[in-house]
Amino acid sequence: MSDTLTNGNGQAPDTQMAGAPGAQIQVLAQYVKDLSFENPAAPLSLQGQKPALDVGVDVQARGLGVDQYEVTVRIRADAKSANQTVFVCEVTYAGVFMLKNITPENIQPVLLIECPRQLFPFARRVVADLTRDGGFPPLLLDPIDFMTLYRAQLAQQKAQPTATA
Repeated sequence: MSDTLTNGNGQAPDTQMAGAPGAQIQVLAQYVKDLSFENPAAPLSLQGQKPALDVGVDVQARGLGVDQYEVTVRIRADAKSANQTVFVCEVTYAGVFMLKNITPENIQPVLLIECPRQLFPFARRVVADLTRDGGFPPLLLDPIDFMTLYRAQLAQQKAQPTATA
């Protein structure tokens, strides 16, 4: 666990995101919040076919108190072969973070980019172990660019018309 803000590669991130000198992220806890694996067609689904995979990722953050936030990374993988579901794997991996000396306008990007970047390797391992324990080759997820996900979410929010009362 790190006391200082890093970009996931052991380097300090762009100072614009940190917002202030001495900006810090401290990981207070990390844990599996929810876990599910379904193998509805077993044992027939275990016979070596290569299913089509659909993987989705969602990141959420919420405040817990002064300078403390819970960030969750939800990963859902659906494997299908023809019209049959081979397996469904869902993992919600979470962490509690303390943010210090980060400007208010930079808290959301830090929570939705940097924090999930720190959680993802652990969530990836849980997914790989879960699919392997379900009788399949481990599902090794490619690294995720949380900056791109964040920007896409902002663009989608801007594109949605605001509701008028």
